[in-house]
Amino acid sequence: MENGLKILGDFVKILLPAGLVLYAMYLTVKSFLTKDFEKKLIDIKIKNTDIVLPIRLQAYERMCLFLERVSPHNLILRVNDPSYNVAELHQRLLREIREEYAHNMSQQVYMSEESWALIKVSMDHITGIINSASEGLPRDARGIELAKRIIDRLLQLSEDPTTKALKYIKNEIRQIF
Repeated sequence: MENGLKILGDFVKILLPAGLVLYAMYLTVKSFLTKDFEKKLIDIKIKNTDIVLPIRLQAYERMCLFLERVSPHNLILRVNDPSYNVAELHQRLLREIREEYAHNMSQQVYMSEESWALIKVSMDHITGIINSASEGLPRDARGIELAKRIIDRLLQLSEDPTTKALKYIKNEIRQIF
């Protein structure tokens, strides 16, 4: 029996240090693999940023341009034709806004929800101004009458309908850098 205890004691003396060494190796390998995984994850994020950041900036750029293009002052200057009557100018203004929006709709993927929501609110506000300005005007009156009404409605506002969205987008871009 004494011999069996001695063998068991010797076995424990060998097994315990070996177990501790194996556990230490396990922790070392686990730590190494975790750090390697984290390093690779950081590398992937950096590569992703290198690819996505320019696209995001381009999206913000395009949406700033969109807001400038659909701003009623710029829109009227670009679209108005002296030969248009109220109905033609009204339809042309709304079509121009819709086309600009459709052309840039995919940019929302790269923008925050808040930015995109403000862009849509601006567009809806501009459309509302154009629609309300055309109400009560004879459809066959000269288009310049509608343009004057739109400008008058804009002058009554404290700020251009696109200003808030433009400010928000610019602040978001500054946060990226």
